[in-house]
Amino acid sequence: MNFFESQDRVRKNTFQLVFLFTLAVVSLIIMTNLLVMVVFGYFNSEQMQDGGALLQQMDWQTFAAVSAGVGVVVLVGSLYKIMALSAGGKVVAESLGGQLIPQNTKDLNQRKLLNVVEEMAIASGTPAPPVYLLAEEPGVNAFAAGFSPRDAVIGVTQGTIEHLSRDQLQGVIAHEFSHIFNGDMRLNIRLMGVLNGILIIGIIGYYILYSASYSRRGRSSDKGAGGILALAIGLMVIGFAGTFFGGLIKAAVSRQREYLADASAVQFTRNPDGIAGALKRIGGLEFGSKVENPGAPEVSHAFFAQGISGFMQSLSATHPPLAKRILRIDPHWNGKFDSSDKPDSPRDEDEAGKKETMTREALTKKVAAVVTGAAMADVANAIDQIGNPKPETINHARSLIAELPIVIKEAAREPYGARAVIYSLVLDPGQEVRGRQLEHLQEYADPDVFVLTHKLLPEMDGLDIKYRLPIIDIAIPALKQLSLDQYQAFRDNLIALIEMDSRVDLLEWSLQKILFNHLDGQFFKLARTKTRYSHAGQLKKEIELILSVMAYAGHQDQNDIEEAFSAATKTLEFNGLQLVAKNEISLSGLDSSLQKLEKLKPLTKPQLLKACAASVVHDQKISPVEVELLRAFSDVLDCPMPPIIP
Repeated sequence: MNFFESQDRVRKNTFQLVFLFTLAVVSLIIMTNLLVMVVFGYFNSEQMQDGGALLQQMDWQTFAAVSAGVGVVVLVGSLYKIMALSAGGKVVAESLGGQLIPQNTKDLNQRKLLNVVEEMAIASGTPAPPVYLLAEEPGVNAFAAGFSPRDAVIGVTQGTIEHLSRDQLQGVIAHEFSHIFNGDMRLNIRLMGVLNGILIIGIIGYYILYSASYSRRGRSSDKGAGGILALAIGLMVIGFAGTFFGGLIKAAVSRQREYLADASAVQFTRNPDGIAGALKRIGGLEFGSKVENPGAPEVSHAFFAQGISGFMQSLSATHPPLAKRILRIDPHWNGKFDSSDKPDSPRDEDEAGKKETMTREALTKKVAAVVTGAAMADVANAIDQIGNPKPETINHARSLIAELPIVIKEAAREPYGARAVIYSLVLDPGQEVRGRQLEHLQEYADPDVFVLTHKLLPEMDGLDIKYRLPIIDIAIPALKQLSLDQYQAFRDNLIALIEMDSRVDLLEWSLQKILFNHLDGQFFKLARTKTRYSHAGQLKKEIELILSVMAYAGHQDQNDIEEAFSAATKTLEFNGLQLVAKNEISLSGLDSSLQKLEKLKPLTKPQLLKACAASVVHDQKISPVEVELLRAFSDVLDCPMPPIIP
């Protein structure tokens, strides 16, 4: 199952979630009505001598009122939770006691974790998600949370970084990246909101019981007080039933996805011993994968392994048994868990990059594989890697990170330096324009950022263009740590620098698009995109513009431009597209077209990306602007595309 099929599957699972939720609500309505019948019967006990009197306590009007009340309570409880979670994955991480790990941390275990996350993110063609550490949790567990890769975070327990080797940690992180790319975490966070509504009835019962026990009426022995106590206890019982239904719903939508994420992690790393070893370590440790935080039950379905225990959890476990997961990965497993403790030494982490870094010869061969041979086969392979990059891509990412000058790498990993690095990327090579840009920064940027920008210029000016995208991906997590005022100033300054030369080229537009696509949602309240178009043919004008921009970006000769456009249109399942004249193309029009194309359903997006890629490889050459444009387009479509070597 590829990235786009997985995204489509999640949409279908959402319908399954709605169906199960509806069944649970109907069950709660029936039980609540039965409870009201019993309480009414208690108040009218003199009429209960007739065996059929109980049923007479409930007429259709009362039934409708109780049903509507239950529905409103459940709906309000769900909407409240969904709104509370609207800020993205960081809310989930913080609810579990997670603390953001700074990008420039000196802790060796934390540095190892961030290195692994950074390598996998760059290999996947997406900025590294912020990483939160659950420092008080000795068990081995992890989770990914958020609505999309733009607001995703990864959470890891202290036990995970202390007890797992680098390969095992890589397997766990690959598993969580699979949940991010396949849309599973979006389903998980929606499930949290929905289940809160189901559980709210039991919470109401608890508060009624608590209030009654401290009231004068609650201390008396009259019939009214007894009825209130009966109602409160009944609602708590219904709440317990809601917990049971919630567990069943989580189990129904979670277990199979864990098997798929395990398989994706193996495919991602090509190292089954990594994730299998992590599962064996969980089985051999005293704390296993248990998460002690009181909020753990609410997030249990999002964990890497079963995070909570108890009678209810055994009936509705959100994860398959460890042994079954291990045997699917390692069919020859002898059944023994790993009780040893062999954490990596600092030297192991230092050597990891050197050991697995791709050589220059390997990189050259990779370039040849992309831009020569059967072009359409190469395009299909590139699109197949979306959300599922190959192991050699991870090695390539590690190579790019290792080759970056340390001063740039370290600067990009903290908020002040990240701003300076991004400013440096858009400074004009001409002295006149650059002088005006630096004057603007001196007046409007943070003084320390301006000084650091000056210091970085010699290194940044001599940097190969192939490092632009990795630098952006490294800088984005640090930029997410800015305050709202700092980000607004950074955003305004960046736009001003880009517009200083009275023109915006496609490289500048791509950089701006990638940055704002991932950062604006962090600082501003943006409406979430809803799919509206089931076929790419519904957006012919928008696709014409996108493919025309791609054709003009990679070619100068008019015949080459037309041939590139024609090669792109041949990959589509519909005809009638015309090359847009260059003087009719504007960046505002490009933005508007992408906003509509973002609303395509998942299974229609590969057609468009394959068409763009066909235009890129048409002339057997890949220019830097084509690489960044393709990345910007795929970013807007929420399709993380692995890096292409220009």
